[in-house]
Amino acid sequence: MIILLPPSETKRDGGTDIRLDLTSLAFGRLRPRRAEVVRAVRSLARDSEATIAALKLGRTQHDEVLRNRRLALAPTMPALDRYTGVVFDGLGASTLSKAQRAFAFEHVFIHSALFGPISSGDLIPAYRLSHDSRLRELPKAVTLKNHWAKPTSAVLSQAPGLLLDLRSEGYVDFGPVDSRPNSFFLRVFTVDDSGQKRALNHFNKKAKGELTRAIIESGVDFASVDEIIEWAQATGFDLRRFGDSEIALTV
Repeated sequence: MIILLPPSETKRDGGTDIRLDLTSLAFGRLRPRRAEVVRAVRSLARDSEATIAALKLGRTQHDEVLRNRRLALAPTMPALDRYTGVVFDGLGASTLSKAQRAFAFEHVFIHSALFGPISSGDLIPAYRLSHDSRLRELPKAVTLKNHWAKPTSAVLSQAPGLLLDLRSEGYVDFGPVDSRPNSFFLRVFTVDDSGQKRALNHFNKKAKGELTRAIIESGVDFASVDEIIEWAQATGFDLRRFGDSEIALTV
């Protein structure tokens, strides 16, 4: 089973003295693509003004330029700990047990604009790059979407077992898995005052983190969507099928 999460714009500082090693990241076939994006980000970071424009950085975010410039030398930590923000607040990595972290490292993956999909246990530095960033240094000035989509779809399609796609739609475009068997995209809904269901946007992130946390705590490598729906409903989550390749969580 793979649980595929979106990344976060915000990252935690610090880490170990181990430097970034692209050969150690999950889905090793993506290494050449990763190397191209890392080179492009570091090259862009030599020009502060260009980086600020390309990454749409606000006045309080200019330190992100230095982060990108130092990618190859910066401390690293597991991606599960590196990312902050609403999804990862809901997941609460800091309070997982050793056994739960091991389960997460095996089954929880995060889709990065810089590295593509990586294991939550992969060691990465802090960086700044979004799905809508433009890198003029990429070959032929291709968009990040075009750079990542086909090779990422290929490696995800070949990964065995159930795939729960909890990514935001911007990152789904970086590696569509709609044609992959046993793959399900999660939509999050709430019920309004009139009793009608409506889709949640920003606030769906917390629900995704909490669902992921509960799966980690269960320690179960679910083989099918029906198994996980049965478990979820018994656990108190209103999780149901939503079409052929989607599931709906109502909160």
